[in-house]
Amino acid sequence: MAFGHQREQGRRVLLRAIERHGPIPRIDLSQVTGISRATVTTTTADLLREGLIEEVPRQDGAETSRGRPRVDLKLRGDAHCVAGIKVSDTTISVMLSDFVGTELASLDVDLPKGPNAADALADRIANVVQTLAESIGKNLSDLSGVGVGLAGIVDAQNGTVYWSPSLSARNINFRDILSLRMGVPAFLDNDANLVAMAEKSFGLGRGHSDFIVVIIESGVGMGIVLNDQIYRGTRGCGAEFGHTKVQLAGALCRCGQRGCLEAYVADYAMLREAASVGAIDQTLSPTKQFEQLLAAAKAQDPTAETIVARAGHMFALGLANLVNVFDPELIILAGEQMKFDHLYAEEVIAEMRKSIVQIDKAPPEVVIHKWGNQMWASGAAAYALDFVYDMAAKDVREDAG
Repeated sequence: MAFGHQREQGRRVLLRAIERHGPIPRIDLSQVTGISRATVTTTTADLLREGLIEEVPRQDGAETSRGRPRVDLKLRGDAHCVAGIKVSDTTISVMLSDFVGTELASLDVDLPKGPNAADALADRIANVVQTLAESIGKNLSDLSGVGVGLAGIVDAQNGTVYWSPSLSARNINFRDILSLRMGVPAFLDNDANLVAMAEKSFGLGRGHSDFIVVIIESGVGMGIVLNDQIYRGTRGCGAEFGHTKVQLAGALCRCGQRGCLEAYVADYAMLREAASVGAIDQTLSPTKQFEQLLAAAKAQDPTAETIVARAGHMFALGLANLVNVFDPELIILAGEQMKFDHLYAEEVIAEMRKSIVQIDKAPPEVVIHKWGNQMWASGAAAYALDFVYDMAAKDVREDAG
């Protein structure tokens, strides 16, 4: 049993190394993993036979002493297919990717504004994924895993959604509901964590071991990367930046508490305040209302200016608290509201810098990353692949025994 575990661990380490460094020659695999050359040769032969990796010609065209081209190892793209899913207020975004993370197809579809019953949402997700899979000649059963990002408080380890604006009930094991409905393993996490994973894997966080992503959309989310790892907290409640308190007994937040940062900064909160004083045309769509509010503020309408300035002040206060607690290398501001500049205007960032601990060293860099829902789906697909790599590392001979 111990030997079987050791062999599985070796397969996992080698698969991860090939995923990270490939194409890579066997001798380099031995060096980067610390696994003996003999074990690398034996284990990669198994992985080749199972179709998980493949040999590709060395790009430099080097040959062996016998005149044969030297080869490198890389993951075989068509060994597995996964789906990444982002559930937002009014949209489901899906991306299918292969074993190396290459996008195969993507789709955005409308979702009736929630909250939704868990079974109904699972049905909707399954139908969208099936439609997209069929577009490339596949079915749900061809998927090895599904990664899903939801707004709210999610325990990624046990698949429980304690609260989400997308679901009509609390404390739902949505992972199991979705896995049963789709017939493939589902992996769930807070959507902001999956954005952090996307930024770490192929975005602005690449090359940074410590950074924070703050997402501003209909709510306020945050993903934290510390020492190259996503930080989630012991209950899955970590990194709930939008629900940090900035005002005692303040404005009502959609989570049910008062004084949350989100209750001042999120678009629904700003529109709620504007509507209460007649500052917007409520016959317009929420997007148009928000554009109207910002335009009025820029035109120096006193009421609109007050609402927007308060949001900027609260946001600067929140960012300063993040810097003082975590001292990250980098803060990435992302999400739908980044197409507007009211939360990263020069005066907001300047106010943040005035409120952080001052030392003779530059403060963390604050950068803007504007992207759409498919960035979320890409992070969800990367999350699913993380689990699929580990499942693929299981020794098929052990399973057969």
